[in-house]
Amino acid sequence: MPIDDSRPFIPVRIAVLTVSDTRTFEDDRSGDTLAARIEAAGHVLADRAIVTDDTDLIVEQMAAWVEEPHIDVIISTGGTGVTGRDVTPEAVESICDKIIPGFGELFRWLSFAKIGTSTLQSRAIGGVARGTYVFALPGSTGAVKDGWDEILSLQLDNRHMPCNFVELMPRLREE
Repeated sequence: MPIDDSRPFIPVRIAVLTVSDTRTFEDDRSGDTLAARIEAAGHVLADRAIVTDDTDLIVEQMAAWVEEPHIDVIISTGGTGVTGRDVTPEAVESICDKIIPGFGELFRWLSFAKIGTSTLQSRAIGGVARGTYVFALPGSTGAVKDGWDEILSLQLDNRHMPCNFVELMPRLREE
């Protein structure tokens, strides 16, 4: 997938949400990995938070960020599995106006090459909430690397051709 270097890069403002009952900023390796990759790519880390695996808390944080004009994208890590406490996909679905089914499908397809059928346990999801992109990745550092390196870093680069999420941003609130 080519990058058109003749186009000027447009930094995107991204908030990172870690969903975990146990992680803190001192030991949040997945959140650290994602934040570092966002900044290394030239984007802006607009905000970062950690909330427990609680649907209401996840929705509250994401909804607050959706209302912030200085945040274009929310990427969460954690809470996408199939256990009783894994509720991030439900939270994302509840705030999104549109789901991007291909995001989760592509994530699992890429993940299959690395972890085989264990990828079935991932409920990675993407969508659009009132003009803000929202993506939920699993909580492992490997999953964060795969989701960022192989999907989001490309789709959030306005130079990626033939098309990308960034060029659609001005039209996300159309009716």
